Amino acid sequence: MRVFKFGGASVKSADGVINLAEIVAKNLDQPLVVVVSAMGKITNKLEHLSANTFRSKTIEQSKLDEIKLFHQDIINALFKKDHPIVDRIEKEVANLEASYLEYLDKSYDFYYDQTVSFGEIISTLIINAYLKDKGLISHWVKASDIIKTTCTYQEGEVDWDLSKSASEDFKPTKGSILLTQGFLGGCNDGFTTTLGREGSDYTAAILAYLFDANDVTIWKDVPGMMNADPKYFKKARKLKSISFREAIELSYFGAKVIHPKTLQPLKKKNIPLNVKSFIRPRSKGTLINSNQDYDRSFPSFIIMRDQILISITPLDFSFIIEENLSHIFSEFSKHGIKVHLMQNSAINFSVCVDANVEKIPELIKKLKASYKVKYNDNVELLTIRHFTKRIQNKLLKNKEVLLEQKTRFTARFVIREKL
Repeated sequence: MRVFKFGGASVKSADGVINLAEIVAKNLDQPLVVVVSAMGKITNKLEHLSANTFRSKTIEQSKLDEIKLFHQDIINALFKKDHPIVDRIEKEVANLEASYLEYLDKSYDFYYDQTVSFGEIISTLIINAYLKDKGLISHWVKASDIIKTTCTYQEGEVDWDLSKSASEDFKPTKGSILLTQGFLGGCNDGFTTTLGREGSDYTAAILAYLFDANDVTIWKDVPGMMNADPKYFKKARKLKSISFREAIELSYFGAKVIHPKTLQPLKKKNIPLNVKSFIRPRSKGTLINSNQDYDRSFPSFIIMRDQILISITPLDFSFIIEENLSHIFSEFSKHGIKVHLMQNSAINFSVCVDANVEKIPELIKKLKASYKVKYNDNVELLTIRHFTKRIQNKLLKNKEVLLEQKTRFTARFVIREKL
């Protein structure tokens, strides 16, 4: 059995759906599980609409119509006017509109999961109909019927035992496709949960683990995992093969190609992961497995922009000790802020985090009750994996280094342009 995952960029148009079908049709020598995200940027649009509706208690009809029209355009390009999928999607859009008003008295996390999840549902219904029209044996399944989670909305944690039991009813056979949604799960109260932002990759890994798949392929709009973001590094190179360990390290440091949670279940069962281009499906991508021989073939560079460096000092200039750190981390957790880098001296604790304009001011205000707090905004966090002195000097040219941290294989710098 194999698992394929297609992200929103791969199905953002009718041509994308056609391309998906062609890739799938050429890979039916084994049973195939296909995981698909919402189309294009629909998740972002649904998030925006959900937040505004929850806040104002009124639906922005123009935004809902925009989402509906986007899908209608794809349907019109793929199907005849009287195709049954037209009525089915009309029904799902009506269900979406009803959900926006039905759950306004619930928590926002719950509300988010019940509304934003429609992006994946609509996407997979359209694709399933198209695959069937092309003569393929495709079975549409709700991910929430297989992946069972806790009822922690927006961050559902997988119940592996329940999910394994549920998966027994859904194993595809040779020549057939099990088509389902990324990002989604279901808890025991019968409602939909989500697995965290960018959780579709994780969905593919969960299903591979449950079904004991031979491998997983994530289809992207890039040739594979790159050693740097091509938008910022013109000479970025493709990583032909790296280990699970190396991929986890790169994900932790901010590489965006693979969701950090994706690799854990695959590593446990030693299921290889391929990252390939849906634009050039015949080209070799990046293979991620247990082999560490190629991890240090050449350096990788990761830049996290829009960062803020916060320095925290006790008001009485006492040592930063366990009690201080416990209190500080508690405040970061309460405000939902992830720490990307931290470093402490005797009386100072520094962290680099995303410059969230809503959360950071509240956090700093809270910390100032017990500490002296200073910060530098408009900074970047540069990570060089398998660094050399020459590369380090080249990347730091004309940069002011505010904080430096090195281990055996990794160098990290909080930097800004020199004035």
